[in-house]
Amino acid sequence: MGRFSKMHGLGNDFVVIDARAQPIAMTEARARAIADRHAGIGCDQLIVIGEADDADVSMQIFNADGSEVEACGNATRCVPLFVGRDVTIRTKAGLLDARLIEGGASVDMGAPRFDWDAIPLAYAMDALTMGASWEDLPAPAAVNVGNPHVVFFVDDLDAVDTARLGPLIEHDPLFPQRVNVNFAQVAGDNHIRLIVWERGAGLTRACGTGACATAVAAIRRKLMSGPVTVSLPGGDLVIDWQPGGHIQMTGPATHVFDGEADWSRF
Repeated sequence: MGRFSKMHGLGNDFVVIDARAQPIAMTEARARAIADRHAGIGCDQLIVIGEADDADVSMQIFNADGSEVEACGNATRCVPLFVGRDVTIRTKAGLLDARLIEGGASVDMGAPRFDWDAIPLAYAMDALTMGASWEDLPAPAAVNVGNPHVVFFVDDLDAVDTARLGPLIEHDPLFPQRVNVNFAQVAGDNHIRLIVWERGAGLTRACGTGACATAVAAIRRKLMSGPVTVSLPGGDLVIDWQPGGHIQMTGPATHVFDGEADWSRF
């Protein structure tokens, strides 16, 4: 039997497995089976905590479809709560610092990248105002915050068919590694409403990296200055970024329950 914790950040939920004492061989099929909400444990993402030579812990992230991804902001906030102290975390996106605060965590998410080949896009274009769009959506911005994001600033978020447009854009050939799709509306001074279609997971209650990418895009377009409050369906995150610097993300993290499972059955 293996132990796991169920955790969430603003409703973006995770199965967290500690593989430091009891290693687990994680495959795409196993991750997908564990994440299944009907026949498995159920989650948006599966998180595997392991050892690291250059950090306190390592973190592997698997989406509900079994695909492994580089970054997950909401999961990163859960790691210090899971470990019980401030930690440095080795991820595929780089080294992250996460510290506990009252009710959650604050994470240094590193520096965003804007070059077309770093996002990545299929061919060269301006990532701040892309020379591409879909249907009636305005020209988006693209940002890599450890994983690829495209951000659309719309006048009326409630009028956007996010469930239909999200997968259409996620799988567009312009994005060779697929993409997280952010639909944003400026709601006030330094305040954004956001809905995210997450690559490999679909519509989620919250997306930490999406909030980071959207706040950075808004600041770059001079729509506002940091810190920015990003309101997602699951609640609010505060994102602070100054051009040339690192992104600081602050928000809730919640431990729901602990359990045991026989991983050989997945």
